[in-house]
Amino acid sequence: MEYNEIKKLINDIGNVDFEEISLELPDGVKINMKKRQSENVNSSLANCSSTNEIKLEIKDSKSENEDCKIIKSPMVGTFYSSSSPNAQPFVKVGDRVKKGQVVCIVEAMKLMNEIESEWDGEVVEICTKNEAVVEYGTPLFKIKGE
Repeated sequence: MEYNEIKKLINDIGNVDFEEISLELPDGVKINMKKRQSENVNSSLANCSSTNEIKLEIKDSKSENEDCKIIKSPMVGTFYSSSSPNAQPFVKVGDRVKKGQVVCIVEAMKLMNEIESEWDGEVVEICTKNEAVVEYGTPLFKIKGE
């Protein structure tokens, strides 16, 4: 994310009524902005005034999860966590997966494409919701390697 884009976000949040916004960009950058009301008291004049303070926190999830690998969608389609609506999900957070194990299905043009793990490890995060439309390269799972 470029400096001018960050500056525009800061200005935009200062001009709206909501107090917090969190964004996660496809490249792994997380942005969390909170607007906080603070009271400043001038003791000599005993006047109170209210000011807005904006706190900007930008995290790169790559640095947070350096030992995590990301399974990304190889195509545009619909993400399914199980083989049918009544079936158990292929994997859950905390499950151990093996290389080649099916972790989800991405439906594209009426074809059900099984997505397999490229690594052995533990599922630490499921990055998308069941039945969500995913783009090419959308993170699907974070796997902590062994």
